[in-house]
Amino acid sequence: MKEEKEFDSAAEPVTTTTKKKKNKKSKKRNRNKEEIEKIITEIHEETETIETTTEKIKATIQFVPDQPDKTPPLVGYFPSGFDSNKTRDVENGGNPDGESSSAAAAAATVRVYRNMNERRNKSGKLELVVSPAGSGVDFVGTNYSGEAIAPQLCQYAVGVLDKKSQTLKIVPIASNKIFRLEPRVGGLDVADKEASANVELTSEQAVNVRAMLDSRYGTKKSLRQSKKRNALKKENDPESQKDLEEKIQSVKINKEALESTSAEAILNVPPYDSSATIPELAYPLDKIVLKGEWDFLQDIYQRLDAGAELAPNAYPSFVCNRIHRVYDSKDDVERMTLSCIFSYITHLVKFKDQNSMDGAASAQNHRIPSILRQKFSTKFSNTESKRLSDDKIHLLISYVLVLTLHADGFLTSPTDIAKDLRMSEVKLRDHFEKLGCKFKRDKNRLFATLPVPLQFPKARQRRRR
Repeated sequence: MKEEKEFDSAAEPVTTTTKKKKNKKSKKRNRNKEEIEKIITEIHEETETIETTTEKIKATIQFVPDQPDKTPPLVGYFPSGFDSNKTRDVENGGNPDGESSSAAAAAATVRVYRNMNERRNKSGKLELVVSPAGSGVDFVGTNYSGEAIAPQLCQYAVGVLDKKSQTLKIVPIASNKIFRLEPRVGGLDVADKEASANVELTSEQAVNVRAMLDSRYGTKKSLRQSKKRNALKKENDPESQKDLEEKIQSVKINKEALESTSAEAILNVPPYDSSATIPELAYPLDKIVLKGEWDFLQDIYQRLDAGAELAPNAYPSFVCNRIHRVYDSKDDVERMTLSCIFSYITHLVKFKDQNSMDGAASAQNHRIPSILRQKFSTKFSNTESKRLSDDKIHLLISYVLVLTLHADGFLTSPTDIAKDLRMSEVKLRDHFEKLGCKFKRDKNRLFATLPVPLQFPKARQRRRR
């Protein structure tokens, strides 16, 4: 019994605390319910008042598309919140919300100006001017300056509701037909003037402006063109002319080099030395085959050194009929020089065939080193067309004939090389004579020699009848 009493005494306080908590929760719930009921009743009362005050209109919506024949509506707004109708009503002592506002609106004049200077009026530049009655301030807005230049990220439309016909017309408005009306005092030229695109500049100003734009934002091509224009401009400058004359007077002219280069251009022959005492120096080999080109002319030497034979179709007959000299020579330097000369002759002949109608098929698969092809293109080709001109062909033939003279010890027969160049021996003999060569016969064969010092044939003058 004692244990039960102890248990009961301990359980009594627990039951009392739980009951108190339950009572508090129930009171809170009742309060929340009462508050919610009050809010619901207030909402019902508000909705009932709204339904009684507002009228429901069932209107048909008409979307009016943009028509090119008609002018779209223009929208002007005051960024400062200025209302011309309200201020006009206050001045007249009327009610701003009454009928006097419509009278003020009618009193305000609205003018639209269009730019007629552009060709065929395609610029679309408009200017909207609103002049409130009795005010010396005009509100001006344009569609080509200010906010109109900024990118438009949204679209606009105007809706007109007609309660009688129960129609709602929606008209789209272009972004360039919305005008920001800013105040301008009448009679004073304080408006922002548009930068005219037809500003006339002097020639010097135009050149300076163009040079400045090219230097800052131009491409490489425009920079080159501007440099050329500046150079042409300096030619007419008297000060630059004086400096140029002084520089020309201080330059020493090498008359011998000038005569030699002009003679080469006139005679259409390779570089030569008219004062040479031996044939080897009359047309120096190092002036024809440059120092950096010898490394690209070792194809024949390498093939022969490896024991391979030359294909008759891949090399000219002049080279094939004399290749035994490379085998017979015991001097390694002589073998190398002779094989390089044969290779150079081959590339020249194949280059002529590739750029002519006759032998293009035979030289189609021939590969010329890039360093030699570039040299041949600049020296023998024309920039206008791929075909070689007559003067360039004569110069190429002169190079080939000079190399044949070096290969044969300045005693060569024109039979083989005439066949390779696709010419007759009679025409080729004329080319040899222009190089200063003479002909002699040995055992019924005609050979070309090169006497020194060089004597070029004089131009023959036709006799007048």
